[in-house]
Amino acid sequence: MHLQLPLFPGYVFVRMVLADRLRVLQVPSVVRIVGFNGHLAALPNAEIEGLKNGLAGGVRAEPHPFLTAGRRVRIKAGPLEGREGILVRRKGSLRVVLSIDLIQRSIVVDVEVADIEPLTRVGRNILPIARTFED
Repeated sequence: MHLQLPLFPGYVFVRMVLADRLRVLQVPSVVRIVGFNGHLAALPNAEIEGLKNGLAGGVRAEPHPFLTAGRRVRIKAGPLEGREGILVRRKGSLRVVLSIDLIQRSIVVDVEVADIEPLTRVGRNILPIARTFED
């Protein structure tokens, strides 16, 4: 038997126009729509599409606690190419924690060292740096 669990428990992602807000809130079990100060907050299409494409490409992902600090990297090859996250090591393998900041939820995916590049923060911008990972 194969059991599938949601990557972001408690969240359903919908594409809607503002006029449909009431209809969405009338769906059983929907409590509220994510927003701040009374204004709806939309996730960038590229963020959701990037995750959908990666998962459709066979990437195995699982929920992970939300991280805000750590070594930032960019995935430079594979179905999640271009996504940025935080590098973690687990049982000798490299993994990248990919987060959706708006809802403060994350997933973790396995990666090969050749498929990632480190990033460094300069002021407000994050830039790639040309160096390799060292153990």
